[in-house]
Amino acid sequence: MERQEKKADAKRGGAQPKDEAKASAKVVDAGKKLKEDMDKVMDEIDDVLEENAEEFIKNYVQKGGE
Repeated sequence: MERQEKKADAKRGGAQPKDEAKASAKVVDAGKKLKEDMDKVMDEIDDVLEENAEEFIKNYVQKGGE
């Protein structure tokens, strides 16, 4: 019977130990940092496309047989 209760608690999520809560905070911080970095890269791409979108499209379009 005790095993069933432990399994049920595990399925429900139960309480997180403090170490896991700290790890979760680290993961959240790392995720925020990655999001900021990706936003910077997207802004850079946007700036490049604003400056020379026509040249970019000409180089991107496939030529026969490519």
